Amino acid sequence: MQGLPDLPDEINLVTLNCWGLKYISKLRRERLAEIGRQLAIASPQPHIVALQECWTQEDYHSIRRQTRFILPYGKFYHSAALGGGLAILSRWPIEESSMYRYPLNGRPTAFWRGDWYVGKGIAYARIRYGPDAKHVIEVFNTHTHAPYEGGKPNDTYLCHRTAQSWEMAKLLRGAAERGHLVLAMGDFNMIPMSLEHQLVTALAPVRDVWRVLHPDSSLGPSHHPVEEARRRPIPTAEFNIHENGAASDGPYNTWRWTKSQQKLIGPGKPPVTVPPDTPDPLGKRLDYIFAGSGDIHALGGGWVVKRANVGMMMRHPELGCSLSDHFAVEATLAFHPFRQSGPSPPLPGSHSNTVSNRDSTTPTAAGTHDPVPTTPEKSTTDSALHNGAYLQLQQSPTPSLAHLAETTYHAQLASFLSSSSSPDTLPSTAYETILSLIKSYTAREERQLTWRARHFFASLLVTAACLVGVWFTPCGKNYVSFILMLVSTLGLAAGTVDGLMALLFFRSELKALREFEWEVRNAKDLLFGGGVQEGQGGGDWDGAEGERGW
Repeated sequence: MQGLPDLPDEINLVTLNCWGLKYISKLRRERLAEIGRQLAIASPQPHIVALQECWTQEDYHSIRRQTRFILPYGKFYHSAALGGGLAILSRWPIEESSMYRYPLNGRPTAFWRGDWYVGKGIAYARIRYGPDAKHVIEVFNTHTHAPYEGGKPNDTYLCHRTAQSWEMAKLLRGAAERGHLVLAMGDFNMIPMSLEHQLVTALAPVRDVWRVLHPDSSLGPSHHPVEEARRRPIPTAEFNIHENGAASDGPYNTWRWTKSQQKLIGPGKPPVTVPPDTPDPLGKRLDYIFAGSGDIHALGGGWVVKRANVGMMMRHPELGCSLSDHFAVEATLAFHPFRQSGPSPPLPGSHSNTVSNRDSTTPTAAGTHDPVPTTPEKSTTDSALHNGAYLQLQQSPTPSLAHLAETTYHAQLASFLSSSSSPDTLPSTAYETILSLIKSYTAREERQLTWRARHFFASLLVTAACLVGVWFTPCGKNYVSFILMLVSTLGLAAGTVDGLMALLFFRSELKALREFEWEVRNAKDLLFGGGVQEGQGGGDWDGAEGERGW
């Protein structure tokens, strides 16, 4: 194919939530322009970049102008009333693109949160990097529903995020079956090894690139129950960046500082730094890169994870603030030929597979280690830092032999081949958990539908009563007529809104829940026996409108 460069040996990936909400995000234009500049001068040069919360075309074009020489191809994705905030930049041509809207994505009643109004979904791009039929990368960029209720057991949005991970897994699985290299990138608003995370990695032939290289990394912030159960010390800020990949909510990011701390930075003010051993109990991973291997048999090899790190940690050169309220996640995939026999390939970090210096050393870019200012509590934690109460990087870390074996390129390819012949599956209990979530959320939405429908009919009765009252209001009591008309108008308006919600949104959401439940129940029955019979896919509540063909 004309216009394509030589086949790449490596593919450099970047995903970043830009925090570019119009009218809401502070210093938006300046920060996103600097994001574009930093992408343009990054080393190694990125080949594919996935952006989230890039809400305006103004900011998108600003980034495109900065990166046009290294990332000449790009797509800004449109969705719903306010847009999905997703964009993909590429070194190679984009042959196709689509925007998949999530069937379950927030509620219009939560207008102050906005997830429903931006039409969150999955931005898709088919990118060709070579002339062969298999020289294709299918990129899926997403920003899932935010966990406003903190992931608590009664989190009503957990069902939404679970359904969104299910949709992502279906798309990834289909792309992998076409023999293409599959990438899922974005802000998934989930912690590692959560149900949502396991849906992606178990139902699609992809790996979380960070856990490939750091299988013992954290499962959430220190206070989260699953992380507390591991009984590990609270990590330092540096440990969280290099070992746990915590690109969110850490002390290095100025937008997580208190207001008094933020006042210390700004134009003309000296840089504010904090030691790397600052305790970081809140840092966590929300941003991910999931990668497949491509068709190992057709290509004679596959794509393996060579490098993964947290990036874009530099400050704005004039404003002194972080470029976003998230840091980027960066990864390098390397093509490795697969041999069934013969000597094992060299380990990552050896002379023939040297990892970039910035993977093994502390970043030195301006502002990279400019976290929160030193606090009075610093002196009280010094002894804890030295006696092992906090996890921190050692001068000469010695990884275990098991870890080295897992990170060999050959082992990665062998793992993909093994999973293709015997794919990972979720345990039966996981399917039961999902079905329980669906049942609970369905009951909630049915109650909401009933209540709002009753409100609509009640508003009609109140309006009729007010109009009758106006008719019988004595002369000279005009203020009474005015009050009655005002009450009837406002009541009818509110009732009509609730009536439309009941008729349109809640019925539509309940149908999406039926589809989701049928898919989960069918997948469970196919794996563990039986298969779903016609008319049984909707469960106990499918009723007369079940899968009967009408």
